Amino acid sequence: MNAEDTSQPGFLAIELDGAGWDGADLTRAVLAAESAGFHAATFTDAPARGRANALQRAAFAGPVTRTIALVPEVDTVYTEPFHVSTQLASLDYVSGGRAGWIVSAAESPEAAAAVGRSSVTGAALGQEAAASIEVSRRLWDSWEDDAVIRDVATGRYIDVDKLHYVDFETPAGFAGAGYSVKGPSIIPRPLQGQLPVLVPASLIGEGLVPANSVDAVLVSAPTAELLAIEVRDVRARAGTGVALVAELDVVVDSRGQAAAVRSVSFDGGRAAFVGSAAGLADFLADLLKEADGVRLHPASLFVDLEELGRLVLPELRRRGALRPVVQDGTFRDLLGLARPASRYASAVAGTGK
Repeated sequence: MNAEDTSQPGFLAIELDGAGWDGADLTRAVLAAESAGFHAATFTDAPARGRANALQRAAFAGPVTRTIALVPEVDTVYTEPFHVSTQLASLDYVSGGRAGWIVSAAESPEAAAAVGRSSVTGAALGQEAAASIEVSRRLWDSWEDDAVIRDVATGRYIDVDKLHYVDFETPAGFAGAGYSVKGPSIIPRPLQGQLPVLVPASLIGEGLVPANSVDAVLVSAPTAELLAIEVRDVRARAGTGVALVAELDVVVDSRGQAAAVRSVSFDGGRAAFVGSAAGLADFLADLLKEADGVRLHPASLFVDLEELGRLVLPELRRRGALRPVVQDGTFRDLLGLARPASRYASAVAGTGK
């Protein structure tokens, strides 16, 4: 779907944070989401002792799934950009080109203490995120698509002339500790060329993350009634070149119990829908006229996922509100994004070398 045309059918993502941390529960959750027809599964990252992080869980899900995009949340403040870039590129290979990246940049004194640096706050969070995105994009481009040659006769695995330095330096006025990255990457270019990058709307703006450096923006609102309005407002600010994904907590009637009875206290600052599956289908059908996609955060993953797969998604498909699941496609295909050429290959070609 082209992000500029919201009259097209939309897509649905589901957050799998409630799946637990052992392989059996994660496999059960991601396969249920894929079977239900969700287009993407996301993985929240929050420090917890003894649990795999979001990127590790997404990588685990890669080989057991076939169509669903796998999009982990990865921190940009207290993790090394070079490592973020290479790990996400590896996820793209593990998933067959279905990987994406939700950029995270939040105040965390605990994370700062763990890595021995000062806590980052305010506008500096957006600057850290912007720098990490730029580093990752340059590193993904640092190998040309045909850099791996596997030339048995000469014993060469790669053509070194098709690997490039990225020469990144944090810009003047950077609020945090400045750094540089020479490159190139240590693994080949991702299957998608560039993984789709998703960023919360709170990090987009002047002096933060430029809207033209991301592929999708996650939009939140305090109430369900305000969510569509917020989507329109963010579209006016971010422009038409990015997809907008609305964030929604959901609790639906299930197993004879009303959603209002089993409702929980949400603390994520997101809009919430509490009600019947039919009511949720109506709400999502209207919301997808404004947003390119919606990410659902179920109150109880396995309980709500059952009702979503049984009642909500089939109804949305019947109405033509959802686009078909991409078979043997990439996450970029889902977002309607062409596969980009390496910026460095274009630069070299332009010099006649």
